[in-house]
Amino acid sequence: MTDAVGSIDMPDAQDEAPESKKARKGGKRGKKGPLKRLALFYRQIVAELRKVVWPSRNQLTTYTTVVIIFVVVMIGLVTVIDYGLSNAAKYVFG
Repeated sequence: MTDAVGSIDMPDAQDEAPESKKARKGGKRGKKGPLKRLALFYRQIVAELRKVVWPSRNQLTTYTTVVIIFVVVMIGLVTVIDYGLSNAAKYVFG
């Protein structure tokens, strides 16, 4: 006889807990010493840096110019706002 969920004789898969597997402590990293783990870490860093697409000299110059222009514009904007608020405070407070 079956119900909406499944068979009465066969429990659902999610109800069964896997008891046959043992929980390993530390995995593969637990077996290595600290120097080997550090060496592995640096090897992985180098491997990731090799995947990076570095900009060309022309792109780098363009990006740097855009950033410098943006910073100069923001400095000008903050200076104008600061000057205006300073004069407004002097006017209000004498």
